[in-house]
Amino acid sequence: MTTPIPAPPGFPIIGNLADLDSELPTKTLRHFADIYGPIYRFDFGGGATKVVISSQEIVEEACNEERFIKVIQGGLNQVRNGVGDGLFTAHHDEKNWGIAHRILMPAFGPLSVQGMFNEMHDIASQLVMKWARHGPDHKIVATDDFTRLTLDTIALCAMDYRFNSFYTDELHPFVGAMGDFLSESGRRSQRPAIANLLMRGSSQKYESDIALMKNVSDEVIKRRKEKPTGKKDLLNAMLNGKDPVTGEGMSNESIINNMITFLIAGHETTSGMLSFAFYLLIKNSAAYRTAQQEVDDVCGKGPIKVEHISKLKYLNAVLRETLRLHPTAPAFSMCPKPGVEEHPTLCGGKYAIGKNEPIICLLPKVHTDPAVYGEDAEEFKPERMLDEAFEKLPKYAWKPFGNGMRGCIGRAFAWQEALLVVAILLQNFNFQLDDPSYQLKLKQTLTVKPKDFKMRATLRDGIDATMLEKKLQAGSAPTAEDSTLKETLNKPSNLKPMSIFYGSNTGTCEALAARLAKDAIQHGFDAKVDPLDSATDKLPKDQPVVIITASYEGAPPDNASHFVEWLKSLKEDELKGVQFAVFGCGHRDWQATFQKIPSLVDELIGKWGGERIVNKGTADAANGDMFTDFDGWEDTQYWPAVEKNYGGTATSPDAVSTPSIEVTVSSQSRSTNLKQDVRGALLMENRLLTAPGEPEKRHVEIKLPTDMVYKAGDYLAILPTNPKNNIRRTVARFGLAWDAVLNIKANGPTVLPTNVNITAADVLSNYVELAQPATKKDVLAIAKAAADEKTRTALENLAGDLFNVEVSQKRLSPLDILEKYPSVAFTFSEFLAILPPMRVRQYSISSSPLYAPDSCTLTFAVLDQEAISGQGRYVGVASNYLAHLEAGDHIQVSVRASAHPFHLH
Repeated sequence: MTTPIPAPPGFPIIGNLADLDSELPTKTLRHFADIYGPIYRFDFGGGATKVVISSQEIVEEACNEERFIKVIQGGLNQVRNGVGDGLFTAHHDEKNWGIAHRILMPAFGPLSVQGMFNEMHDIASQLVMKWARHGPDHKIVATDDFTRLTLDTIALCAMDYRFNSFYTDELHPFVGAMGDFLSESGRRSQRPAIANLLMRGSSQKYESDIALMKNVSDEVIKRRKEKPTGKKDLLNAMLNGKDPVTGEGMSNESIINNMITFLIAGHETTSGMLSFAFYLLIKNSAAYRTAQQEVDDVCGKGPIKVEHISKLKYLNAVLRETLRLHPTAPAFSMCPKPGVEEHPTLCGGKYAIGKNEPIICLLPKVHTDPAVYGEDAEEFKPERMLDEAFEKLPKYAWKPFGNGMRGCIGRAFAWQEALLVVAILLQNFNFQLDDPSYQLKLKQTLTVKPKDFKMRATLRDGIDATMLEKKLQAGSAPTAEDSTLKETLNKPSNLKPMSIFYGSNTGTCEALAARLAKDAIQHGFDAKVDPLDSATDKLPKDQPVVIITASYEGAPPDNASHFVEWLKSLKEDELKGVQFAVFGCGHRDWQATFQKIPSLVDELIGKWGGERIVNKGTADAANGDMFTDFDGWEDTQYWPAVEKNYGGTATSPDAVSTPSIEVTVSSQSRSTNLKQDVRGALLMENRLLTAPGEPEKRHVEIKLPTDMVYKAGDYLAILPTNPKNNIRRTVARFGLAWDAVLNIKANGPTVLPTNVNITAADVLSNYVELAQPATKKDVLAIAKAAADEKTRTALENLAGDLFNVEVSQKRLSPLDILEKYPSVAFTFSEFLAILPPMRVRQYSISSSPLYAPDSCTLTFAVLDQEAISGQGRYVGVASNYLAHLEAGDHIQVSVRASAHPFHLH
């Protein structure tokens, strides 16, 4: 007697699809695993149920290849449109899979993979040099550059082809086609089949991407056939290998399919693993320090060689732990093997499953099973994955590469590549988050990667990019003194160097560092300001060093953690020659952690041989003004000690110009973009004319520019801004933050500000009409983005016979329509594209220039009433804009002459 498998409640036809997070499906599956346990049934709509399993014991049972086989479904099934029966996407019984698998297995053997090391090192060196040349202030979009690296590596190693992704701004067309193909494959898997047929534009692009990938692959094959290189790579194996079982070779179609498969599988998962690994290392400074120290011990400062790879035991554990917490392929699917069991079951016969029902092995839950990994299973601890501990794990507790015969054939290739890349990067750089407050976000297509993860890289050991290139090419390990290209700064010759480092999460210590640097020039010093982590391994000597930092719950700030770990690892006299001062910020209400990190930094630098310029200064936030505390320490303690130690002020304040901030207000205001001839005016009075409870009417007086004149009966044109309520509705509809920064690019005329950073609130407030009634074209454009036929039909009807009654008369705006149909996947870019530009509103001037020639008045009703559509309130743009102004506010106006008969005579 079997027990029903638990299942979340669903709806007819659509099942549990309404619960599924379309951007991150595994998030939903994990959520239900928390609720229903390690086995449950999920209905993907139309009766398509799947059993989701997430414990080591059940996965072990499902991975029994005598009972269960791999099943191709979802996005992977759509990828078959481009790669057919390639190794990754072939069905269980397809002949070409067996032929290709047997031919290619030796090509991925240990000796073959080791033979690819030099090509891997070539591409890794290109990445290293790119980051070195961009410098420490460059924001590295980790997933993008790691994707370039892994794609170029598999192309060079597998088929002797170079995409040269690091040498051009524009990627090879193959790369763009492949990315678009993978994204569309994921989207197609989430749409009904009929929707894919109806989306002709998407389908045409999809087919053209597939054609481009196949054409490029075919050209590579033809080139190799015409000019054989003798290179024993994967392409050679595919062209010349014979299946030891059937004696057959691979067909041209199978070779093309598997070439594309290798490029897809070989770059997607490895680039994600590298991105996650660096995020986890940066966020865990002790692990970062241990990993970097192992690289230094094993590889030294010279070139990394293939024999080093097997000795990087801790790095090996880092990658295992990375894939445990963040498997880039977060699930694989099995189903009962045909003909084996009449009534297949799981959990030792407890739960019955359908004969062909897919089983999803949910790796993020399997890999964090407390029964295997303990109560700290969600934490990043590479030590748990060192060889001895790793070998003691249950067989199926760690499955990032799939299962059995259908597991990843290129695992050894990816692992060697990843170890090399992590090692060469840690050997040559120190890393920090671009945004210290960044917390991991995920994005999912066919694989999972970090979202919006940016970091910065600072070269170690005081070398520069030129010296690094020499090291990578010649195998030497130069020091900073070897440089023949010393930096020449356009600075006064009598300024002395000073370094200021800050550890700051909230920005206070960074602001204090900037304040000190500003003052330094008047004392004869040229101060450089950097985050504290950038001083790791290279704390300057023979110059004043100031460290300004805080504690956060007893821990270092996010951009100081690696520096603190480095300090802890040093020995006596290693910092001899460092002349330093520490200033600590904190709040005395947190007695246990108040000044903990500043005191530790001050103590350790002194312990390892550093010489204090002055005793540690402190600022207590409980006093309410840390800047005053800092100014007192700077003026009465720090600068007097510096002048004493360095022989007085090197340059008098009068001899050096004081640094200043120059603010340039662009003359190209929104009125220029909108092509509206309006100018600045000043609101002098805003008076309510009506009694409480009555419809609101107001009287405003406006001081005009000195050369702007008017006649009685003229109009005043006002350039307003949108009501905050409409902006709030818009950002909510598109899931934007008010301060989300946009950079708009246009391939045609637009009034929107282009190629500049501007917040979403600014664009929506100032440049577009949000309440303007929609046109038929607007409605039809929205209809095209409808996710289902029912919604599309309703919108098309709205643009047809129903338009006048339901849209025009009810004054429905595009925003109103999108709120009414929340399932429509209309992008914010598409929304901005259909909106008309903000326009001026004209009001009859209610005063005479005889009263005051340099000012005028407007008298108006404020429009704020129930919307005719029944959707909230209809708020007049200009009347509400004026109603909420206060005396002293600046507005944009112009005088517009009225027709002659309307003038007074």
